[in-house]
Amino acid sequence: MTDDREPNRLGEYLRARRGLVTPEQAGLPAGSHRRVPGLRREEVALLAGISADYYLRLERGRDGNPSAQVLEALARVLHLDDVETEYLIGLGTARQRQGARPARTRRRAEHVPERLHHLLAAVDVPAFVEGRYFDVLASNSLAVAFSPRLVPGENRLRSLMLDPEEREFHDDWEQATVDMVAAFRNSVGDAVSDPRAVELVGELSLASGRFRTLWARHDVGRLDGGSTTMHHPSLGALQLHREKLPVAGLLLVLYYPAPHGASAEKLRLLAASAALPQP
Repeated sequence: MTDDREPNRLGEYLRARRGLVTPEQAGLPAGSHRRVPGLRREEVALLAGISADYYLRLERGRDGNPSAQVLEALARVLHLDDVETEYLIGLGTARQRQGARPARTRRRAEHVPERLHHLLAAVDVPAFVEGRYFDVLASNSLAVAFSPRLVPGENRLRSLMLDPEEREFHDDWEQATVDMVAAFRNSVGDAVSDPRAVELVGELSLASGRFRTLWARHDVGRLDGGSTTMHHPSLGALQLHREKLPVAGLLLVLYYPAPHGASAEKLRLLAASAALPQP
């Protein structure tokens, strides 16, 4: 049995995710007298092929040794994708290790190697380096001209949730918040009790109802490369590709346009203005 004083992240995740699966999605009759959103505990247990008592112990944090087969069965019932399943199994593994390791201490400060600073200065597209908590650790001048929220010291999640200019900057701000909160949970993994994560989650929970709602869903995802539309205040819409490249334990993020298009010309204008001395 695990210590009840320990955070029960596995149980929190299971409760949040079963609340998002409708009976119809699970192939069950909805009925007319359901008191809980989503699936009941006994329904999840039945569909996963485990006893209701065992599932109750999992949700309450009273069983710290779930097998991979049980976790995969629960992932199937809860309609988790590959990223979410990996996260669930990671939570189950973390509970198994809890009693055998010392309490976590503050993680070492993230450091940007000198060669990454040289690389940022050499590329002619908006580029920056972010850490595991989505802090901007370094950026080139074109990234700052692209968005002043990309200056080193800013936190991209905080900016997205609290800065009103971000609503205009993103083509679909609401979807951007869904994706980034899910990616943040995936990035911090089982380290949500790390002081830096606690500080940031606490700040955003107090300041943003949108963040509180999304954080309570326990969505997990990745922000990989892709295409996006951004709205610069003076240049208008920019259709850009985004790449995220792991380097030295950090992420190098680049935004770049298709060649010879309107967005490429706009970025050239932005680069020219960024190179001018500022008053």
